[in-house]
Amino acid sequence: MKIAAVTGGGSGIGQAIAIKLAADGNHIAILDFNTEAGDATAHIIREAGGSAEVIQCDVSSTESVEYAFAQLERVDILVNNAGIAAIGNVEVCTPDELDKIYNVNVKGLYHCTHFAVPKMLKNGGGAILNLASIASKIGIQDRFAYSMSKGAAHAMTLSTARDYVDKGIRCNCICPARVLTPFVEGYLEKNYTEEERPAMKKTLSEYQPIGRMGTPEEIGDLAAFLCSDRASFITGSAYDIDGGVTLLR
Repeated sequence: MKIAAVTGGGSGIGQAIAIKLAADGNHIAILDFNTEAGDATAHIIREAGGSAEVIQCDVSSTESVEYAFAQLERVDILVNNAGIAAIGNVEVCTPDELDKIYNVNVKGLYHCTHFAVPKMLKNGGGAILNLASIASKIGIQDRFAYSMSKGAAHAMTLSTARDYVDKGIRCNCICPARVLTPFVEGYLEKNYTEEERPAMKKTLSEYQPIGRMGTPEEIGDLAAFLCSDRASFITGSAYDIDGGVTLLR
């Protein structure tokens, strides 16, 4: 049984990926700062007959990530999913906000890859999947800091794939458009009145030419494929899963 470490596996896209990977027969190590959320995902996996554990982890902390990976005997699959968002252009983005986004979305990806790769090399290889975004490929209004971090995720994917292509480690990333997650639902609830929400949700949905937002399960399906042996000839690729956004840009 392979061991798959999924950061931010307690909710949203991370939870969906963890569940899909478990369904493929992998043991799931859910690395999440929120252990209650991680436990909820682990419960779903176990109820379905799968295998899972939860390790508290702050991906922005070198010490926390080092400790988390020390708990794992091996790592065959790493999904760098944990991330946070920010809204605003370069004028409104403060130095503190830029640092916060960098520490989680960029340094967090580095931390987990840094401590996972030696374990993969020791056991003959592995698969790494990074969560990038369409923001790493096209300009999105008022997403300066977030776009910076996802552009870095894309570039680190290419670098890692190149460095380990002959060492048995594959590295890819996926680039979603808007996905209907609890985060999006919370954003709507926080920023819009009950009367305004349906119209705003419609606007967010129609940004995708296909006419709707994606689902976490759809992202999970693609992630599980790319992490599996079925994708053994794929590395250094960035997969759009965006309802046609980049197609029409």
